Amino acid sequence: MGTVTEIEDAIQKLPSEKAWEVAKWLQEYLDEQWDQQIEADVRSGKLDKLIAKARADFKAGRCKPLDEVLDES
Repeated sequence: MGTVTEIEDAIQKLPSEKAWEVAKWLQEYLDEQWDQQIEADVRSGKLDKLIAKARADFKAGRCKPLDEVLDES
């Protein structure tokens, strides 16, 4: 089972309950990969400019509380 097409075919043959288990596992796997990438980017300094800008915006009062932003949608 090496190609994406073979994996897709195998998943399509699963009962719905098992497909949801695969979906949950895949989402957790991707979340972990994302977390590791963000951590690596922070360690390497790749996000330093963005962090500095966010801090400056916060100090200058250019930020809204998250509750306000979510209520606007």
